[in-house]
Amino acid sequence: MKPKKQERSGCDDLFRMRLEQMLDQRHALYRLSGKIDWTVVEDHFGALYSEEGRPGIPIRLMVGLHYLKHTFNESDETVVARWVENPYWQHLCGEEYFRHEMPINPSQMTRFRERIGKEGCEFMLGLTVVAGINTKTVSRASVAIVNVDTTVQDKAIAFPTDARLYHKARGALVRLAKQRGIDLRQSYERVSKRALMMNGRYAHARQMRRAKREQKRLRTCLGRVIRDIERKVVLQQTEAGQEHAELKRLLEIAKRIHAQQRHDKGKVYSVHAPEVECIAKGKAHKPYEFGVKVGVVSTSKESFVVGMQALPGNPYDGHTLEASLQQVKRLTGIAPKEVYVDRGYRGHGLAEPVKVWIAGAKRGVTVAIRKKLKRRNAVEPVIGHMKNDGRPGRNFLKGAQGDAMNALLCGAGHNLRKILRRLALLCASFRVSLNQLLASKISNLQLTD
Repeated sequence: MKPKKQERSGCDDLFRMRLEQMLDQRHALYRLSGKIDWTVVEDHFGALYSEEGRPGIPIRLMVGLHYLKHTFNESDETVVARWVENPYWQHLCGEEYFRHEMPINPSQMTRFRERIGKEGCEFMLGLTVVAGINTKTVSRASVAIVNVDTTVQDKAIAFPTDARLYHKARGALVRLAKQRGIDLRQSYERVSKRALMMNGRYAHARQMRRAKREQKRLRTCLGRVIRDIERKVVLQQTEAGQEHAELKRLLEIAKRIHAQQRHDKGKVYSVHAPEVECIAKGKAHKPYEFGVKVGVVSTSKESFVVGMQALPGNPYDGHTLEASLQQVKRLTGIAPKEVYVDRGYRGHGLAEPVKVWIAGAKRGVTVAIRKKLKRRNAVEPVIGHMKNDGRPGRNFLKGAQGDAMNALLCGAGHNLRKILRRLALLCASFRVSLNQLLASKISNLQLTD
């Protein structure tokens, strides 16, 4: 059922004080709560709920928690726990009085993301762009001149080695087979665990021939478990007609891990996240990153994120430029006129009216264009700040859908941090000017006396 709106009561509570009366109304978070159009949020996401059943959790509460999570780099569990301690967070989420209990179970955050999907997260990113324009953190004219770049959103997986993948795939198959009531001939638990340990020791000692022997033992154990499960599953299906869809999916992943070679394409790098890709961005300290490529579009003047999306399949950077600019137009209603990119975007294929300037260009470069080409480098610290202060550095959400949602929400978190900094600076400058005015008034009174 649709959630009930958080309506304000007309009368005061005798034993409780309203949050509006407790808080400093000049605080940045307090002022931010009035810059977001929560009515539009409730109308947009309210259509995703059914008309019958138990009333859902207030939409403003769920959206506010996601904004706070990605603004302050919290997990689902910690953002709910900190919400109880912070009255400014509660006011942002629409609470009238201070609450001393957790508002939701952290698992509700996952269910809400599944409900709104990628489109809902993109809508939330668009709301931060509107809030940025309303607070004058970014101007509408700045959206026409943007910097575009790509980065890698790392997945929460261990560094993939063949030995570890064999061990993890075998363990996952054995656990799932036991849950389905399949009696295996042998689980190889102790054998595989010892082989993985010895493989790491031999590799550390540079005894590579012995390390490969242990790796081969792990691969053999995985192959035996795969064949044993396949025989038992076929036997169960012929006798009782049972379906094992999840087990079949895991068997396919395990077979790919068992069969893949070093130089194959489309390899599996994680058992629980088979969508992970190996991406080389040319970094000396980190030759390979495991996750998904993400396109970032920021304004050239304010470095405000006006577009961010996951790009599965590790596409060529130049082929992603059109999709990134279409997202900017979708979110802001303004089509960029000047785009500044690095040399990885050569061969993008975009025609007029969009003018794409590639770093290192010489022909037709004026003084103003040269300044903007130098300003293109500002997108790099934007990505760095998002990875350090936000959550693109390690994505914990599941599947390709989780990759897309995390990228969009991280862009929203970056924008909210800039808006909060803008509101805090405005308040500080107002205080300074007010103090100066009072000091001048006092000095004038003293002179007249």
